[in-house]
Parts: sequence; C-alpha cells; structure tokens
Amino acid sequence: MSELSHVDREGRARMVDVSAKPDTTRIAVAAGELQTTAEVVRLVRADGMPKADVLSTARLAGIAGAKKTSELIPLCHQLALSSVKVEFGFTETTITIEASAKTTGPTGVEMEALTAVAVAGLTLHDMVKAVDPAAVLNGVRLVTKEGGKHGHWVRPEARTGTESGAAESAVGTPETASSVAADSRPAVTSGPRATAEPRSAAVVVASTGAAAGTRVDTTGPVLAEWLAAQGFSVRGPLVYADADIAAGLADALTGAPSLVVTTGGTGASPTDATPEATRAVLDRELPGVANAIRQRGTAKFPLAALSRGVAGLVGSTVVVNLPGSPGGVKDGIAVLEPLLDHLLAQVAGGGNHE
Repeated sequence: MSELSHVDREGRARMVDVSAKPDTTRIAVAAGELQTTAEVVRLVRADGMPKADVLSTARLAGIAGAKKTSELIPLCHQLALSSVKVEFGFTETTITIEASAKTTGPTGVEMEALTAVAVAGLTLHDMVKAVDPAAVLNGVRLVTKEGGKHGHWVRPEARTGTESGAAESAVGTPETASSVAADSRPAVTSGPRATAEPRSAAVVVASTGAAAGTRVDTTGPVLAEWLAAQGFSVRGPLVYADADIAAGLADALTGAPSLVVTTGGTGASPTDATPEATRAVLDRELPGVANAIRQRGTAKFPLAALSRGVAGLVGSTVVVNLPGSPGGVKDGIAVLEPLLDHLLAQVAGGGNHE
C-alpha cells in the first residue's frame, strides 16, 4: 500500500526532504471552470463587466498565487518558478481556466499550477459576483505533469464517475465547446462517434491579440465544440502569441493526443510562424490534407490560397494547421470530418480498411 509522502511514521505532518533528489525540468498543467451565466460570459468577452479588465486581473492573480504557493500550502517547498501561464476559454455558461507552471529543481510544481487555477478562479468570481453572485468555481484538477522519478503523467481520460458538477455537465452539452482540460471528463456517452474511451485532441490558437487579451478568439471554441461532438476529449483552446506558437505546439503535444488542430498564423505576414513551427516537429507530412483545405477555401474565397498551413504526423499524433478565420476553420472542418476516423485508424496501425 502506498504511503502518504507528507506524513511520517507516527502520522505527523512533515515537509519532505528533497535534498537528495536530482534537479530535473518540472512542468505541471492544471485546469478548472467558473460556472456562471450566459450574460456574464457575454460581458466578460466584451469587457463589459462593472469591474473592467476581468481576464487580465484574474491572470495576474493566478500568476501571483502560483508564486506564493509555499506561503499558502504549509508543506510545499519554495520553488524558483521559471514560467507560469494562465489562459482562459469560454463555453456558453462557463469560463474555463488553464494554468501551467515550470521550474528546474528536485520537486514538482503541481501545487503551483493548481493554486494558479484556484486563485484565478476566485478572482473571476470576485469580478463577476455583482452580476452573478451564484457563480461556482469547480473542477480544479491536475491535467499533466512532467519530470522527476515518475516522468510523464496524464490524467486518465476514461472514468466511471464524474469529478465535479462541471465535468458532469460537460458531456453532451454546449459546454464542451471550450473546456480547458477536457482530459478529465468522463467518457462521452452521446453523439455521432461516442466511444467508451474517447480519443484525445488539443486545440491551439495562434493569436497575439487573443493572448494579450485585446481581442476575442472565436475559432478555437468552434473547433473544440466540433471535436467534442466527434467523441474526442478536448484540451484547449490553448491561446499563444504568434511568436510563442512553438511553445504552444509543445504544450498541445504533451501526452501525445490523437489529434492537434491549430488555428491562426498560417498567412504571409512576417509574424505568421505556425507552419514553420509545425514543420520543425513533424516526422512525416500529409500534404494532401493541407492542399484539400486550401482548395476548399479558394473555391469560395481566392485569398485562401495564401494560407501556408501544413498537416502531418508527430509520432502517432496528427497535426493540422487551419487559418485563423471562421471561414477557414469551417472549411477545415468540412475537409477533416469525412476522413478523420480513417486517418486516425491508419496512424494507429489499422491498415487501409474502412
């Protein structure tokens, strides 16, 4: 039977001595949701709350919370954090929260990532309570962690129960549109491609404006909702500035999901870097997929020919770049939907049969 690490032989609480452990790169990702009303979601997305700058304030609070974790959780070690990121997404009645924390040291950063989510969520609650005092913060959970003796860990996707009301309500409802870390959902039990153990997918948005909170992305939530309807457990949208898209891809590939779909950064602008970042990690390209998406868009909108998006394989993960416009995403979905099941079956070793 496993022992609790923070309890000694006499059952007393203790801080674990990590002095003998080697320094390794440690990364943790956590997620949660603020369940609220459609009116609040609309106001936050439009920056129309009585307390302005809702997301920026919550993001800063989450980062500050991560940095103060050792002061808030009695047995946590003080860590030199090298990175803390807090991102938000939206469903019809939910603001989703995802935080990642990184350090190099002898102990993990799970609590820092979880604290960032909790503090960001509590700050969101404080910011929206004038409109919705009944808002509920729930589903705070660890999604992935890297480093140390146990290496890589991903939250199990298949579950027999639910962790929280948010996880329970995410199945078969519009709230699947933008869950930040849907790895923690129970198995999808309805929809056109429902399975006992849903395939995993991640959505990455390349948008400097959306990453800075100066514009609202509409493409990522559409992709997340579509993938959820296809029976995938969806992580994201993960929003990164154009200059940071390589880090966004690395984040999305954590846990080797079946599919990663990016949106944005595929044009000819000097800041558009998604195709280059994607090619840098691909093992094999799927040029026919990328060309089909371009051809479908060009038939209706000639400027779609300027998209430089690529598609290919990173190990057993399919990666597809889509343009950062609603029309480009719609075209991508139309191309991918009829071939996705067969493509993933082939990648998994299922041969060429239907």
